[in-house]
Amino acid sequence: MRTVLVTGPGGAGRTTVAAATAVAAARRGDRTLLLCADPAGPGAVLGGTAGLGAEPAEVAPGLWAARVDPADYFRTEFLALQDRAATVLDMLGARRLDGEELTELPGSEQFALLQALRRASAGDWDVLVVDLPPLRDALSVLALPERLRRLLGRLLPVERQAARALRPIMAQLAGVPMPAGWLYGAAARRDEELAAVQALIEAGTTTVRLVAEPGPAAGDALRVARDGLSLYGLRVDALVPNKVLPADSSDAWLATLAAQQQKCLDEWGKEYGSAWPLRPVRHLGRDPRGAADLADLADLADLADLADLADLADIAELGDLADHADHGPDLDAGEGPGPAPYGDPWWVEDRREEDGLLVWCLPLPGAVKSDVGLIRRGDELLLTVGPFHRMVPLEAALRRCTVSGAALTDGVLKVRFTPEPGLWPRTP
Repeated sequence: MRTVLVTGPGGAGRTTVAAATAVAAARRGDRTLLLCADPAGPGAVLGGTAGLGAEPAEVAPGLWAARVDPADYFRTEFLALQDRAATVLDMLGARRLDGEELTELPGSEQFALLQALRRASAGDWDVLVVDLPPLRDALSVLALPERLRRLLGRLLPVERQAARALRPIMAQLAGVPMPAGWLYGAAARRDEELAAVQALIEAGTTTVRLVAEPGPAAGDALRVARDGLSLYGLRVDALVPNKVLPADSSDAWLATLAAQQQKCLDEWGKEYGSAWPLRPVRHLGRDPRGAADLADLADLADLADLADLADLADIAELGDLADHADHGPDLDAGEGPGPAPYGDPWWVEDRREEDGLLVWCLPLPGAVKSDVGLIRRGDELLLTVGPFHRMVPLEAALRRCTVSGAALTDGVLKVRFTPEPGLWPRTP
């Protein structure tokens, strides 16, 4: 399944571009699902289609649309939890809540979106187009499955579930009750669901499409977001400058605005063009409505081509991802660097013979040295780039090394590891 995750600064028209991408894919003959995280849904953009809910509804030949419903998700999850804890609630004399009196809590939107992505990943779709929240919120959501799985693994390790028979004895020795089996079962189910979403986000057929209206504010947002995209290993298939004004207007006021936009486009081309293809979309002079307007937008920006699986190789080559698609042989086998974790475009340089080092290379284009932080905690590295953080597990070979330094050179963070003599396998 080809997955296109559409996001951008607020007000840039990401819902319109997402709908145009979905319409183009459906017209090409792909079975397409448009999933919208906006509470209003994509109905107005699609031409007044009303009543869209969490279940996909066919809105055009080959095109289905669905809306993320945080209220329904929160109500369903809360009532299910209440049923599982019925015995405890009855012992405490607590009154149960009805679904009608429940209002979703802050944060429900993110979890509802993850649930919708999991359901979509299990569907029979050729193309999935997701209209994500604004840029910063979207990056937080996309990083959430990995973070939650790590927390679940730390709080409720699988090995403790294996010691179920010893739980009564351990409870007596510790003097406190041990977690019930249903808690581990619930954690296992959640981990499985999060793993499905994480697999969708990290799949080689998944890319991010950025939508921004040319201007200084959008430029600042894109620079910050580039750090998060690089840190989380997310691939961008295109930067879509939206609502671009005509450059040949006879109106002096419009001509001035158009010149400002063109200056911004030139700067974006120099700054991002080598990694993110720019696909400008001109302003239609009205709010796009209906399939005809969306088809025009898709043609203007060649969005149909970008929804094609065959173009992913070109995108990877443009972004220099193909250079490091093969991370080399396995260090544990005594051959050389193994694959980077989570499928990220990171690689390990084996400099043991020359310098006695292994160098882990993490591309962070545009990152500033003062905004980069690196802390090792056990078998993990805490990486910080600007406002973004990620705990990255080290592969087996690097765990047997000490961090001896790091440097940010030409947009690549190079972390130096020195093998521990007592832990490194000896060669005859």
